Amino acid sequence: MKKKSLTKLNDIKKALEKHEFYSEECSQAFETLKKYIALLPEDKEKLVESGPLPVPVELSGIPQGIAVFTDGGCRGNPGPGAYAYVIQDQEGVVLEEGAAVDKFTTNNKMELSGVIEGLKNLKQLLPTISRDPLLQRVVVVTDSKYVVDGMNSWVDGWKSRGWKKADGKAPENVDLWMSLDRTVPSFFQVKFQWVRGHGGHPQNERCDQLANKAMDEAFS
Repeated sequence: MKKKSLTKLNDIKKALEKHEFYSEECSQAFETLKKYIALLPEDKEKLVESGPLPVPVELSGIPQGIAVFTDGGCRGNPGPGAYAYVIQDQEGVVLEEGAAVDKFTTNNKMELSGVIEGLKNLKQLLPTISRDPLLQRVVVVTDSKYVVDGMNSWVDGWKSRGWKKADGKAPENVDLWMSLDRTVPSFFQVKFQWVRGHGGHPQNERCDQLANKAMDEAFS
């Protein structure tokens, strides 16, 4: 929370500096707020980032399963954004994690991109640990209902109509949906599961941190 609070405060300050009513008193007020934020204790997110992740509960009952945790978002919608993913096996070992940014995007594009890139990287990773992607059970865990509802309920209907919605129009982000749909058959089974964002889920929090860190480094 400390780092996020400082980042948001800086964003607000930059926006206000463009207006004529911004004054030296305003600047001093922001500096005072920064001092108080700096006094806050390190938050839960810092502890999660520095410590090991627990065994994924989502893999319970799935022997040799692998979980792909993803998150995506942007600052402004549309605006600069990022996605992140964490790949973990049934014993809790983090096999890979990564993040990437986009200068101008939307939340939904980043959510979809996180899943696509997570699965693509998993496909490349599996042979290096002597696993066949076509025999692999995968659970994708995301806080995007847009992604979960799309893959569990919408995509089959779109495909049956030639990638059209019931009104005859193409789905928003159809190129990304098609890419994700092509990637899923690379594995024996892929399940999509929703988790509440910012609800304390360790792996989801890690993905959120990775995406925000990528944006901080790219756009600050």
